[in-house]
Amino acid sequence: MNSFTDLDAWKKARVLRNNIADLIKSFPLDEKYRLSDQIIRSSRSIGNNIAEGHGRFHYADAAKFLINARGSAAETIDHLIVTLDNNFIDERIFESFKENCEECMKLINGYVNYLRKQADNKTNP
Repeated sequence: MNSFTDLDAWKKARVLRNNIADLIKSFPLDEKYRLSDQIIRSSRSIGNNIAEGHGRFHYADAAKFLINARGSAAETIDHLIVTLDNNFIDERIFESFKENCEECMKLINGYVNYLRKQADNKTNP
């Protein structure tokens, strides 16, 4: 694997980020610098942290950024709950986006486990 863009976790985060960008276009204008800004930032942070983690040499450094990416996915779910509670989206849309965030989290977990195994193999040949 040569680039972070090859990672399934990053690809899924990219799709989520783009879907969030489309979703917020339907939010009220008075939310532009509040909820819209927050959900955009958290959804972007998922892929940003995956990319930064991929660029790190040591497992511990990479894992730190991947854990941040997972946290950003959870934060995005929380922002989606706010959008649901404020009736900006319906339950069906919420569930779809929540599932996408959770899929990102699963892929990130899988990548962390893969990196952990690689690090273990290097220290315990």
